Amino acid sequence: MNENERIQLNVRITKETSAKLDEIVEYYQQGLKLGRIYKGDVLTDIIEKSYEVMNKQKRSFKRY
Repeated sequence: MNENERIQLNVRITKETSAKLDEIVEYYQQGLKLGRIYKGDVLTDIIEKSYEVMNKQKRSFKRY
């Protein structure tokens, strides 16, 4: 997706999940040293990585 093709998602999550996301963002912030890291960027990274894992699993299931 092109960087200009962003959409806004409005979701409700628990306070516990929000706190976990804040902790993950802080972890990314400390580990990457790229400047300000946003929650949307972290969520995008998590979704992309999960999508890759899902597709690898799907391919391995098709072999059997």
